[in-house]
Amino acid sequence: QVQLVESGGGLVQAGGSLRLSCAASGRTFSSYAMAWFRQAPGKERVFVAIINWSGSSTSYADSVKGRFTISRDNAKNTVILQMNSLKPEDTAVYYCAADRRRSGSKVEEAYDSWGQGTQVTVSS
Repeated sequence: QVQLVESGGGLVQAGGSLRLSCAASGRTFSSYAMAWFRQAPGKERVFVAIINWSGSSTSYADSVKGRFTISRDNAKNTVILQMNSLKPEDTAVYYCAADRRRSGSKVEEAYDSWGQGTQVTVSS
C-alpha cells in the first residue's frame, strides 16, 4: 500500500481557485489509479475525479466537470486537483485515494489507501 498526505485546502471566495496536492510514499505509486473524493458536512463521501496510472485518462463527476482538473506526476509521486470557479457547494473535506487494482471504479470501496483529508471551504 501507499501512504497518502493531502495539502492545499483552505478558505476561498466563490469564483476563486485552489490547488490540492496528494503526496504518496512508496515505489509502486505509478502503478495505482488515483482519485479524489469529497465529503460535505452531514453527507456521504462522493467521487470527484479519477486518473489512470499513466495519466492518459481522466474522468469527473458531473458536478465538477469543466471546473476541476486532475493530474499526476509519477516522478514526484504526486496527484494534483486544480479547482477553478469554486462554488459554496464545493465546500467539503477532500480525500485522495489509491486503487492498486486499477479498476477505474468511482466507488470508494474499490480504494485501498486514503489520505487524512484536507478541508476546502468556499464562501458566498
